[in-house]
Amino acid sequence: MSTAGKLIDVRTVPPAQRHPLIFGTFDALATGQALEIVNDHDPVPLNHQFQQTRAGQFDWRYLQAGPHLWHVRVARVADGVPGGMTSGCGGGGCACSG
Repeated sequence: MSTAGKLIDVRTVPPAQRHPLIFGTFDALATGQALEIVNDHDPVPLNHQFQQTRAGQFDWRYLQAGPHLWHVRVARVADGVPGGMTSGCGGGGCACSG
């Protein structure tokens, strides 16, 4: 798998733009490429959204898991098309806007 990819530090991105930026970046990746996400909280809601909309297309790995910084590598492992909503956090309970 290629290590080529893109780093997105979402701490510097307005909350409403975070998920669209991440999904847009992921969708532009070729199979074997990856993106890395840096955040100030565990991006569990984002992981759930990936599972709902891109099942079988990605591999999610924590490179650092808190307590003050989370660094996640999301690799594209298969081609596919999005299924479902990816423009925001989806169903309630998301801490991404805080």
